[in-house]
Amino acid sequence: MTSLLRGGAAHVLSSARGRRSVAAIGAVSAGLLVLSACDKPTPLATVTVGKESVNSDATCYDDGDDIGRAKAAKCALKKASKSISVGQGETLRIGVDPEVAKTGWALWVNGQQVTNPSKKTYYAFEGIDLFAPQQGQPAPDKLYISIVEQDKDGQKFKGVWNFKLKNADA
Repeated sequence: MTSLLRGGAAHVLSSARGRRSVAAIGAVSAGLLVLSACDKPTPLATVTVGKESVNSDATCYDDGDDIGRAKAAKCALKKASKSISVGQGETLRIGVDPEVAKTGWALWVNGQQVTNPSKKTYYAFEGIDLFAPQQGQPAPDKLYISIVEQDKDGQKFKGVWNFKLKNADA
């Protein structure tokens, strides 16, 4: 019986149709293997200034589980891969996935929380001047902002999205 199977397999592989079938089965198997190795994507956060927008996956995220305040603070200090230019007085718009808004989120600047948590999916900081000089210091040429998914009580921290803001007036 073994020789019969070998002979049958050899016959299938010798035909063009058989080779295509084996190739198709192999491609499907490889595709399923790749998909099974993928992680679930994180929710997105978007920063918009004027007509320009950038969005990003989370810098730190654990499938919606609590990552803790210490890890969130550490993640808020990581370098951002996405950047956008902001001029003095321009409106900075933040958009978050409804899943993030359900928990709440706060805006952090250079690793420090600057707003209370909001449950809105979209918020506009109108006429904001993030690059105003402070006490005789020159205006910075860049800032790092983080959108931190956190509840209003500051007990749960679920994710951090980082962006670099470039001073368009520098």
